[in-house]
Amino acid sequence: MIHGYTGKSLYIDLSNNNIEISDTPDNLCNDYIGGRGFGVNLLKNHITKSYDDPDMPLIIATGPLVGTAAPTSGRLSVISRSPLTGTVFDCSVGGKFATELKRAGFDFIKITGKASKWSVISIENGAIKIEDAESLKGKNVSDTRELLGERGSDVVIGSAGENGVRFASMVFDGHYLAGRGGLGSVMGAKRLKAIKVTGNGEINVHDPDALDRARTDIMRLLRASPAIFGEFGLSEYGTAALVDLIHARRMEPTNNFRSSVFPDAGNYSGYAMKKKYGAKKTGCRGCPILCKKQGGNKEVIPEFESVSHFGALNGNSDLPSIIEANRLCNEFGIDTISTASTIACYSEFEERRLSPDELLNMIKMIGERSGIGDELAEGSTRFATSRSRPELSMAVKGLELPAYDPRGAYGMALSFATSNRGACHLRAYPISYEILRKPVAVDRFSFEGKARMVKISEDMNAVVDSLTACKFVFFAASLEEYAGAINAVTGSEHDVQSLLKAGERIWLLERELNEKNGFGRKDDDLPDRFFTESGYEEGSIHIGQIDRSSFVDALKRYYKIRGYDP
Repeated sequence: MIHGYTGKSLYIDLSNNNIEISDTPDNLCNDYIGGRGFGVNLLKNHITKSYDDPDMPLIIATGPLVGTAAPTSGRLSVISRSPLTGTVFDCSVGGKFATELKRAGFDFIKITGKASKWSVISIENGAIKIEDAESLKGKNVSDTRELLGERGSDVVIGSAGENGVRFASMVFDGHYLAGRGGLGSVMGAKRLKAIKVTGNGEINVHDPDALDRARTDIMRLLRASPAIFGEFGLSEYGTAALVDLIHARRMEPTNNFRSSVFPDAGNYSGYAMKKKYGAKKTGCRGCPILCKKQGGNKEVIPEFESVSHFGALNGNSDLPSIIEANRLCNEFGIDTISTASTIACYSEFEERRLSPDELLNMIKMIGERSGIGDELAEGSTRFATSRSRPELSMAVKGLELPAYDPRGAYGMALSFATSNRGACHLRAYPISYEILRKPVAVDRFSFEGKARMVKISEDMNAVVDSLTACKFVFFAASLEEYAGAINAVTGSEHDVQSLLKAGERIWLLERELNEKNGFGRKDDDLPDRFFTESGYEEGSIHIGQIDRSSFVDALKRYYKIRGYDP
């Protein structure tokens, strides 16, 4: 057994109530690290099956740093095939589930089959049971969690996952979501309502002193970072600290991306929410940053993507309705980004802006699949196509764009197109160097050098998701410091290049699995709107359309750097 891993993993077949504990293969740990890497490898022989095929696995995987003193070591990855996009799909999730699972003695869970009735998986250290959950059917997240009890950690689905909403989420510990891509509906297709886990084991570390030194190095860099611990940083205001910054850069998606500036964005900035709701810090287990925010009455304060999309994207400046929209999405278990984007698509189709009350009612109809919500629950691409207006869907590979207008950052534009899971800001996160100017500052309105930057960032983030660390740490630290951490935990001899090689291995396997499902060059593109319409013009400030020929040239350079054949 390699230090940092439990050496045991859990295989559950819900069709026949079979539970099997197996050794975690050493080659899986060496070549794919953990988390996202584990899941992609474990999915490779199943990827051509539909998401609701009983043989399609749902994988929950920890990483080698989970349960150790390494900063932000409390995360996990959930992996399957997306009901929304059809791509291989993973989500990185915080909370405490990863730590409890690791302490229960397992590196990952691979779930297949379909239960004959609604079920709950209960894991208490080495004791695993599949229990009847028919009484939980139809209940949303908070009611389900109350009945499960507070001990340990849990992941549940709301009625959206039960109803097969294509962007339903898995909700961990109440408000940490495997949000994007519809993995909650994979769980629902298996008639799995919840998983409850409690563990009290210890995680073996190869060299505790070396880990302490690595932690000290990482924490010193974090403390010196204005983006993390600065006066207006993530620790102080959460990810909503980005609201003012993205507004100032005139690249906030507004009215279904018809514009890139929303004059009333200040109504829902991180500062505004902290002042109105008395937001306090909370966060994932093992995290010093504590970027999650909770109001004085325990309101969950939304993340940047959620406030921006229920705000600017839908032309809504009413903060209480944005807070309530986020709460409803958590209760039903649906992705805020795809929910808000699909509603914005519907609003443009109807040629009218929805009122705050209409917006909230639309969320309920989507979660319940009632009325027009039944169509919208299919996602913006299927909805717009069914109404013969596919150009109204602001999505790549069927995944709706997050809250960064690509006309305002060309590296982001390229990374949306190349992402293996669809329009995702977190595959490469070019906003780091294009807006936050970390680790280097670049011209955001140029494709020069972006192909290589995107490729390296994609590989790096595949490593981060497999270590199951938090991407925010890498605004300050680098893989060099984390190589020290993983070596101290596992006794391996990684350096930056060996970690990037593992990230590349993971990325290319994802690309291969997507190709098996028919994805190719035609899918590495952006909606036409970004090539034909400007985002914002006022005086000397101009957020213009993207030049398609420059975009195509950058894409060709990216393919060459990646080593893709024609």
